[in-house]
Amino acid sequence: MALEITGKLLTKMPVQSGTSARGEWTKQEFILEGSDDFKRKVCLSVWGADQVAVLAGCREGETLTVSFNIESREYNQRWYTDVRAWRIVKEESGAVPPATSVPEDSFAGADSAGEDTSEDGGDDLPF
Repeated sequence: MALEITGKLLTKMPVQSGTSARGEWTKQEFILEGSDDFKRKVCLSVWGADQVAVLAGCREGETLTVSFNIESREYNQRWYTDVRAWRIVKEESGAVPPATSVPEDSFAGADSAGEDTSEDGGDDLPF
């Protein structure tokens, strides 16, 4: 399951590191405040020296778009959930995404009568 959130970086927690049966590991958690109406705060984590370095290049207060996975695991009959970020993209300050305009009477993959003319049927739904 891959998800994405855009929000303001509130806090970066201290870097944690250690050694496991699989070798050295590095982890850092950070708090992101969502850009929706409710301003929800989410604690995410990055794993590995490369991802920790990407987070180190981000300053508190910057707007980030973070792709993440949610994972749960059981230990001693108790469940733990981790929100792991795997891509962090800084939003350009003051940049406005380019607007795309589509004429009202045309659709991608449809002719003027509204019939689908694309090769794959125009249906991009996964089911």
